[in-house]
Amino acid sequence: MCPVPSRPSDGGLVPEQGHGQELGREPLGGVAAHSLSVPNLDFERELASQGHELILGFDEVGRGALAGPVMVGVAALWAKDLPQVMVPAGVADSKLLTEHRREAMFQELCAWPAAHAVGQASNVEIDEWGMTYALGIAALRAIKDLEAQLGLGEGPGSLGSPVSAAGPGRICGILDGPYDYISKACDTFDAPSLSQPLVVRTRVKADRSCALVSVASVIAKVTRDRLMVSIAQGNDAYRPYQWVRNKGYGTKDHREAIMEYGPTPLHRTSWHLT
Repeated sequence: MCPVPSRPSDGGLVPEQGHGQELGREPLGGVAAHSLSVPNLDFERELASQGHELILGFDEVGRGALAGPVMVGVAALWAKDLPQVMVPAGVADSKLLTEHRREAMFQELCAWPAAHAVGQASNVEIDEWGMTYALGIAALRAIKDLEAQLGLGEGPGSLGSPVSAAGPGRICGILDGPYDYISKACDTFDAPSLSQPLVVRTRVKADRSCALVSVASVIAKVTRDRLMVSIAQGNDAYRPYQWVRNKGYGTKDHREAIMEYGPTPLHRTSWHLT
């Protein structure tokens, strides 16, 4: 089952100082804490109060890269657990954390939600489909993985799981940004089918205000960075492009290498590469 039509939230609003912060939090690592709104679970709890039983947070990484896949991370929490859940100390949008800090907190963040997953669309798929559709397919692949982890694909209503069969809307996803690319990709030829209906709520700057989205952001970022480093270190043909440092993004040294050596099979050839 695919997402039901989404509606934007009042996203982008920064909570008042101290509002929604969890007990036991520590100063943010690797960033200037005073410059950020601290991610919390206020919006996730609001969605739970509306009857949603499983809350998901989504964020994308690699949209602006010249090479490699785009990835969409998802992290999930059961609504019944939200009253007692605390946000991991130091969590923030991945773009606001240093690489060292992201790596240091990666294992903790992977263990924090009920489940997490990262879906991807390759550079070839991006060239063929365009970025928006590729993001939607990547997100649906992540959801499909998440369903398998949580046992949500075992039959109507997912008998044996905490999700009921009462109808659509039991699962709600928070998608960073103003545009719902997940629903757009659903039920298309390339999309994996979902066993559970999903409500998608877009929220501007959710990666800075919603803890689930922030966690998904870091998990996806570290996963993609590690992949690009592994590729660069595993094949001498990729070393000139400096992916260990730039992770496939359009830095000066990366573009100069493309000019000198040409694009690789992992470059997005439909893009302006030089």
